[in-house]
Amino acid sequence: MNVLSIGVIYEKIQSEQRITEDEALFLFESASLLELSRLATIVRNKKNHPSRVSYVIDRNVNYTNICSIGCTFCAFHRSHGDIDSYVLDLKTLEKKATETKELGGTGILLQGGINTELSWDYYLDMVSFLHSQCNIWVHGFSPVEIQHLAKLSGLGLKATLLALMEAGLGSLPGGGAEILVEHIKQKIAPNKGGVSGWLEVMEVAHSIGLPTTATMMFGITETIANRIEHLALLRNQQDRALKRNNGGSFTAFASWPFQSGNTAWHGKISSITDVEYLKNVAVARIFLDNFPHIQASWVTMGKKTGQMALHYGCDDIGSLMIEENVVSAAGTTYRVNREEIERMIVRAGFEPWQRDNIYGEIVVGKPW
Repeated sequence: MNVLSIGVIYEKIQSEQRITEDEALFLFESASLLELSRLATIVRNKKNHPSRVSYVIDRNVNYTNICSIGCTFCAFHRSHGDIDSYVLDLKTLEKKATETKELGGTGILLQGGINTELSWDYYLDMVSFLHSQCNIWVHGFSPVEIQHLAKLSGLGLKATLLALMEAGLGSLPGGGAEILVEHIKQKIAPNKGGVSGWLEVMEVAHSIGLPTTATMMFGITETIANRIEHLALLRNQQDRALKRNNGGSFTAFASWPFQSGNTAWHGKISSITDVEYLKNVAVARIFLDNFPHIQASWVTMGKKTGQMALHYGCDDIGSLMIEENVVSAAGTTYRVNREEIERMIVRAGFEPWQRDNIYGEIVVGKPW
């Protein structure tokens, strides 16, 4: 029997053996959608309740849109002095946190541009205020922001993260990974710290017990093999994190296709199809055997494809997106309320449950 066959891979998955990078590539290139759905669902159901799908009510708060990095794929960033540039103050943050909690929300996903005019104290005060005064979970700062803050504080990565945790940082989002292949990173975001920079921040975060997520933005000139290379780096890093058993690890993986509107790439690359997106999440679910959760991206793909992804290995449908600025700046905007997101899950054949930013179940009346 050919080693690279659906039958062999099926047997490995059933017996909870790890598939190889070659097998992952084979699945993406040769397996049918039905086969991928079947295999991804087996893995999903071994790790999560087969009939339940989670969602989170949080708010994406971009504290500044001023950024000096200059990523070629970003339609959100502004320069100092631009008429529509901004930096949020604590009063505005309090209003956003209050609105979030009134809608049943439990967390703030806090990210912004690399604004060289902001002080280290601005960040500490912001995190402390949201955590202590607003009583809301802070899921904040992508690795490139942490790299910037380490330089700003002069403390180094570990001490910077510890200081942020003491101020109230609860978890770290995995934004900014894009494709973890160096020549791709250099092409699309040469000033963003590279592959090693992103991985180093996650390694240090995990070493001190800080949970994080992991991401992939695909469809920006990379090959399928590049995507598998990206997944392999994540899987290897998660292996190391789980061995420590200190609470610091990847809680979930989320992927979405690049949105080229209003960027330098508009009209130069093809859009990702629904089929390719579903293949991508299914292969990720099968390959990332040490990740507990896989998120669907209805925000970029739309509600129906988001629902379909629940049958391709995803056990989480993500956030209501009370506020979202980065993807919408590229021309893609989808919004739902709690009733709609629960209806999406039910109509896809599952039972909805509300989670927090680190996948704890939210019980009505119970504070985070």
